[in-house]
Amino acid sequence: MKEEEKQKLGEEIIKKICEIYDPEIPVNIYELGLIYDVKISDDRDIMIEMTLTSPNCPVAESLPVEVEEKVSEIKTITSVKVNIVFEPPWTKDMMSEEAKLELGML
Repeated sequence: MKEEEKQKLGEEIIKKICEIYDPEIPVNIYELGLIYDVKISDDRDIMIEMTLTSPNCPVAESLPVEVEEKVSEIKTITSVKVNIVFEPPWTKDMMSEEAKLELGML
């Protein structure tokens, strides 16, 4: 898989992730800074590293599944795996300027 193909697929994956919103905050999980990394293998296997706003997040079980399902909608992908991590811990500083503006933090 060429680097430009990976870049295009990465952009498509981010678009899909941006369709998923935290149920308690009216901002998508990408803009919230919950997605730490998206790795694309040459075989089109996707590994997404993400976190939650807190370890006790009420959607801790359902949100990773929702991310896997949403990204799996992209037909050219072989597989999707989401890995939840808590290092580094999520903070409000990880939010995009757009998210902060939306939440009245700027």
